[in-house]
Amino acid sequence: MTPRALLLLLSSAASGRSFQHAAFAPPSGLFPRSTALSPPVRDVRPAPLAAAPGGGADDGVSPPPFDGRYQSFATGMSTNPSLPAAIEEAVGSALSSLPPASDLQYEVDLAVVHASSLYEDPGAVVQSVIRNVESSSGLYGYAGVRHVVGGTAGGVIGSRCGAASPEEGEAARECTPVEAEAAPAVSVTLALLPGVELRTFYVTKDRLPEYDGDMTRSPDAAERWKKDVGLGGYGTEGEDDEPIFMLLPSPAFQTSLDDLLRGLNFAFPSSQTFGGVASTVSSLSRARIFAYTSPRDAADGGGGVITASTTPEGSSHGDGCVGVAMSGDVRADTMIAQGAKPVGGVYRVVSRGAAVPGKSGDENEAAKSTIGAIVLDEGATIEQAEEEEKLDNDGEEEEEIDEDDREAKRARLLDEYAKARIPKPPLAEANFVMKTLSDDDQAFMRRALLIGLERGGSVGRSPSELNRLARGEGHRFTVRQVASAGMKDGSVTFPLGSVDVRVGSRCRFFVRDGDFARREVEALWTGFKRKELEGSLFGNGSGGDEPGAGRPTGCIVLPTLDRGAKLFGGKAGFESGLVSEYLPDVPSVSGFFSNGVVGNLDGTVSAGNANLPGSNENTLWGSSSQYVVFRSKSNRPVFSPRRAREEAAGAASAQVRDAAMDSKLAAEDAKRIQLTKSFGDTLAGEAAPRAPNGELIVRRREIHSGRAMSVSTVEWSVAEKTAKPTSALEGYMWEKETQVDRLRERIPLALLMSNTKAAMMDPTRPRPRDWIGSVRRSLAESEGGFVVIPECKRMEPASGSLRRRYDLPGLVRHITASGAPAMSVNSDGVMFGGTMEDITSAREASAAAAASLDAEGGGGDGVATPPILASDLLLYPYQLYKLRLAGADAVSLVVGAVEQKDLLYLTKIASTVGLQVVASVTTEVQVGMLNLLSPGSVAAVVVSNRDLETYEFDTTGDQALRLLGSDELAAFRERNPDALVLAEGRVGIIERTDED
Repeated sequence: MTPRALLLLLSSAASGRSFQHAAFAPPSGLFPRSTALSPPVRDVRPAPLAAAPGGGADDGVSPPPFDGRYQSFATGMSTNPSLPAAIEEAVGSALSSLPPASDLQYEVDLAVVHASSLYEDPGAVVQSVIRNVESSSGLYGYAGVRHVVGGTAGGVIGSRCGAASPEEGEAARECTPVEAEAAPAVSVTLALLPGVELRTFYVTKDRLPEYDGDMTRSPDAAERWKKDVGLGGYGTEGEDDEPIFMLLPSPAFQTSLDDLLRGLNFAFPSSQTFGGVASTVSSLSRARIFAYTSPRDAADGGGGVITASTTPEGSSHGDGCVGVAMSGDVRADTMIAQGAKPVGGVYRVVSRGAAVPGKSGDENEAAKSTIGAIVLDEGATIEQAEEEEKLDNDGEEEEEIDEDDREAKRARLLDEYAKARIPKPPLAEANFVMKTLSDDDQAFMRRALLIGLERGGSVGRSPSELNRLARGEGHRFTVRQVASAGMKDGSVTFPLGSVDVRVGSRCRFFVRDGDFARREVEALWTGFKRKELEGSLFGNGSGGDEPGAGRPTGCIVLPTLDRGAKLFGGKAGFESGLVSEYLPDVPSVSGFFSNGVVGNLDGTVSAGNANLPGSNENTLWGSSSQYVVFRSKSNRPVFSPRRAREEAAGAASAQVRDAAMDSKLAAEDAKRIQLTKSFGDTLAGEAAPRAPNGELIVRRREIHSGRAMSVSTVEWSVAEKTAKPTSALEGYMWEKETQVDRLRERIPLALLMSNTKAAMMDPTRPRPRDWIGSVRRSLAESEGGFVVIPECKRMEPASGSLRRRYDLPGLVRHITASGAPAMSVNSDGVMFGGTMEDITSAREASAAAAASLDAEGGGGDGVATPPILASDLLLYPYQLYKLRLAGADAVSLVVGAVEQKDLLYLTKIASTVGLQVVASVTTEVQVGMLNLLSPGSVAAVVVSNRDLETYEFDTTGDQALRLLGSDELAAFRERNPDALVLAEGRVGIIERTDED
């Protein structure tokens, strides 16, 4: 006789040990929904780390397939007083923040180094950086550096990976910027730039061609100019690409910088330029600049003369300008903060210096840069005053002002500037304005005179400088310091060739002010984020018409020496900290305090001004700060060193937890294995006693053996005689009785029965389901003629834990998704490591999985929730009430552990509380005990292949096969035609020969 259903122990793993040693596999159609018992295989390769939510659909850009290479900037900073040690620390910190090296990305493309001028021997900086990168290849995998640029500085800006815990509502920041002014410090930024063509160059005054009109007339003039400065052959392949130039000139090169900028604009009309002039802490020291390109990159220079040194020893220079050209998959958004507060009214230029026949070119050039007379622009002044008043009162409750009050204010304002209605020299008007200012502003105007010329494009824009910046509309005035003033005529002249003064243009006076500079920087970044958001919404990048690029990968901050803590009221790190606040996902912030910044005033953020004559000048700016934000045009994923370190720390913590759990599991395994072994040991080493019919003789726990008692802090026990179990089953029963006694102490039987009765009457509490009926329906639908019922349990008494991690909810979810008709959950805590709570957890996980599958499938016929059989050693009705409250639908009853009267009593109690009984038998005598019960008392009988004396399995299969063919089982089937016969205990994996 063969079983009509097979109870296969899938013990903790969905395809547990029962299949691991088997020449047996379940047939197709075993489960109605799925034939696969093991969890679905998922791709566990780490996905690219991106600052959420990353690019892609949110940016309106469809990124190309990721090739495993990131555009990444990583910065390390050190304040070690020893230069070699500081470089070693900074390089190590930067390398640790880069993505892991790979076969496609094993060299650092660009290193940007800034070292305080207080260090001795700055000429060894490049050599030390390259040596430290190469010596760390075994740890980080990067074999070298292709290009190095940098210089000395009066102050250094860097960042460290990670940040303090964010305030509530703030985003976690990738890095913490650090500024070191007038102190020993080194900042090293390492960049990985896949898909970017780089060219490092070094140009001196002697090699720089003088820019004039004749030079541009030659057809090959642009290529000859490129060759002279070290850019020969660069940019000829991608005519549509817009190269980006980072320039780091020495202070002595400033007189030639204008020729270099004009030449770049001529040779690369669509190029973009940024940079800063090298600086020193003290005027007694000399600034140094660095430029290095690897010999391999020099050989691949496209035929042009490489002017940057190919040896680290020759890479340091005291004069000239170093630079790096970038084109391809890189984009740089730039902005400049002027830090100048407008004072006084708005004026118009009514005259400028006139060219004098016979004078030299320089003298006539100076005349173009001279303002002869100005006059008050009443309308613009009133509009400006009203706008600034609104800005000053921003956030306060606005009071209604009637027209009379408004007119009175205008009259008072015009009265103050009554004398300004008459054209007068700017120097005279400056003296008048100065009298209306605070003491600090007056002191500044006595030291320096700043005048801003309007840049055009005022129609439809706010007259307020800060409002314009916050909207991303760029600066209204270009502020410059007056170079000289005419003591006789009161005229003022700007630096030679810096500006072409036009009659009729508006102008204003300005002063340096820390509070206004702070508000200006905040407004600039607000405008940047506004443009970035608009680019995200409309599929464009932040600013301009270029298609949207990826998320920021790095930021360079270039303030001048007179900013920093000096300008912002002693607050160090204000500007770089603001970058981290507005760009919390950017992993690198670096830079240095310069002698001036190079670039366009509005950069790329307010590209709409670029079409206005002279509106976005590419020149040198003093007393300013420049911000450069890098990103990938192709929207490459952004590597997050913070998340990588958090995941590494989490993995390390998980390893510690896993090791602790493994140790705990090993201890539990050893304890239970030893417990099982001790159950089978007898005093004389003899076999367990048996009755004449062959059944094990099992005794209940002797009352005199007792257990430990606690009184106050003393634990004691009195045992009149010591008892020892004669079989594994007997010992198992004694431990189970002790466990039940302890449960009774916490919850008495009367209270438990009351709770059970209340639960049965409560319509909101779950009802027991038809466990047998579900198996029977699945059997009728199966093609193989039998059904597999999975069982979940933590461990086996003889072998220990069945898997390293026992995730019961996960296993139950998979069993439910696989379409199992029913399941068994072992809740015994003595031998199998289970708990009563496992029944509740399994029921909840199964219901949640079925609901989730229904939602994914859009309803349909619905997913069946498999009913649960609680597998335990049942000795008392108390246990039945506990299992009923836990959510069991059926219970397993080991017949060999109870007497006939107990068997009758337990089956009746189970029926009373609505639990189906599945009886487990190992001998024909136990089957005969079932035949003495009323028909229908048990819903199914399980033919077990377990030896109750040792609790191990019969590996021959004889025990189960003998029972399946017994007359007693045939009689049981005749008395209980609706009962199912199931087999348990590796029956399905035993190999039998045809002769057997």
